[in-house]
Amino acid sequence: MEELSKEEKKAIDALKRVAKKWPKSLWLFSGSGSLCVLKKAGGNNRAINETGGVCQEHVVATINIENDGGDWYG
Repeated sequence: MEELSKEEKKAIDALKRVAKKWPKSLWLFSGSGSLCVLKKAGGNNRAINETGGVCQEHVVATINIENDGGDWYG
């Protein structure tokens, strides 16, 4: 793998700074290639509906950073 550019390193450092400040009342969900920010439900629980899916009513922002929510390939 080639070395990271200065811009790439700055982006990673920015995410690490955000992680340190991230409120426990919010969580991230990777859906359809976008990062969705959701407000946790009562009791500080992730907002999951009756069928086990994410309650889309709890989405407060969508951030267009390319991502994938799948597991690592073997």
